[in-house]
Amino acid sequence: MRKLMPAMAAAIALSVGLAPAAAKSERTNHNERSRSHVSLHLSTHSVLKGRGLAVRGKVRPSGHHRVKLVFRGPDGGTRGVTTKANGTFAVRWLPERTGTHAVRAFVVHDRRVRGSRSAKRRLTSYRLAGASYYGPGLYGNGVACGGTLLPGTMGVAHKTLPCGTKVKLRYHGRTVTVPVIDRGPYVAGRDYDLTEAVKERLGFPGVGTVLATR
Repeated sequence: MRKLMPAMAAAIALSVGLAPAAAKSERTNHNERSRSHVSLHLSTHSVLKGRGLAVRGKVRPSGHHRVKLVFRGPDGGTRGVTTKANGTFAVRWLPERTGTHAVRAFVVHDRRVRGSRSAKRRLTSYRLAGASYYGPGLYGNGVACGGTLLPGTMGVAHKTLPCGTKVKLRYHGRTVTVPVIDRGPYVAGRDYDLTEAVKERLGFPGVGTVLATR
């Protein structure tokens, strides 16, 4: 019996010493958060001002997660959404102003997952604008914003936008970003005069409607 006492005491001391460590390990495991990943997709990257598009995404691991959508650009702001049980989410977004926007999704850090962010997705919202073109017969003449109009000059004429203002134009899938270099057009219903070089780059027929960010 005397021989057993030291062994029993050692066993009790060992078990007492291990108990806090086991409890600490259990607490550590309980507090560990899974690494999250969020993907983000837009139903289109070009839209008319005032028309909506779908913003969709998915968070892994699946489950109900809080996601914050951050919109940068002319229609900036934030929007919160909770994912479905499978980790997916979808919201409708309606840009009210023209220009270039960027959207990013953030998974909110909670007791189950660590926060993460998606890749940035870009979108351009346009308005319809009447347009024509000019150039032949005027080459060698000066333009209102300074410089000389040449066959290769890339730019547009507008009645009021400040000189140098960058305007993104789109026509049948082709896009170009050019500065305001001149004043005009002075025909009712037309917003822009494109230089011949811009006309050719867009495949624009000469008179018609383009999509414009300004």
